[in-house]
Amino acid sequence: MIVDLPDTTSAKISKALVRIREDGGAVALGRVLTLVIATELGNEEEAIAAANDASREHPMRVLVVSTSTTEGARNEKARVDAQIRVGGDAGASEVIVVTAHGDAALDQESLVTGLLLPDAPVVAWWPGEAPASASESPLGRIAQRRITDAAASANSLAAMHRMCESYVPGDTDFAWTRLTLWRAQLAAVLDQPPYEPITAVTVSGAADSPSTLLLAAWLQMQLKVEVSLNVADGSPVPTGIHSVVLERKSGTIKLERNVASIATLTQPDQPVHDISLPRRSLRDCLAEELRRLDPDSLFGHVVRRGVSEITASREAASRKAKI
Repeated sequence: MIVDLPDTTSAKISKALVRIREDGGAVALGRVLTLVIATELGNEEEAIAAANDASREHPMRVLVVSTSTTEGARNEKARVDAQIRVGGDAGASEVIVVTAHGDAALDQESLVTGLLLPDAPVVAWWPGEAPASASESPLGRIAQRRITDAAASANSLAAMHRMCESYVPGDTDFAWTRLTLWRAQLAAVLDQPPYEPITAVTVSGAADSPSTLLLAAWLQMQLKVEVSLNVADGSPVPTGIHSVVLERKSGTIKLERNVASIATLTQPDQPVHDISLPRRSLRDCLAEELRRLDPDSLFGHVVRRGVSEITASREAASRKAKI
């Protein structure tokens, strides 16, 4: 069911939710958190679809705050339109899309404060361009967890470095979430004999891949060995991570993704294995991040210390090569 509320207020939206609850029974109850999605006007549906899919694992209220940053939009008359989606149009959640025009878009916090579930955690998600400091933004201040996606930014590496500078516990980024399968596979390989120390590591990926940077930083921290970061656009897979090469006394381990969803694992004295390693969907990334509402301490260590260390190593190697 979809209910449109043109030129409305937060109070009127709340009253409409109460009416829907009375008419439909417990349709608006049983939610475990509020997910606040901040999007550019016209880009809401992909994020809503991902939230609807994730809601089958995490029943929640989804508040979508849609605004426009264009000059013409800022000059519009202040107005708030809303749409409420429940039932089959909202998965296992209830979706409230709030579209703010003109000066009404300037205070996003006031748009959602009266619509948050009482006594429930708040998670804020920016599926596109995120603020320079998520925790200091109007929506970030009211959220226990703040999710960004550096890969969705116009300059993804610059967005990742801003995250490293502004990180506070509770922040996370889908560039890290997309590493889960890679990290699990590499950990499984190193958990098998022979248990020899790794002597060298090379991580390769697309030049604009923040996930490649984070994976290199994580490996350098965990393995206590300098990691070579090789960024290029020559791989058959144009985006993301291309390969990880681990060197040890008994030989070379190589995990390489040459097609979109399959990686090849090569190890000394073992047959070559093809492993499913697809690029994770928005739904998968969102569902994983919603499984924990406490700060991800490992991600914090990687962005606060690991990224600066790998960046310093690359700069030192570049200076040495020029000598």
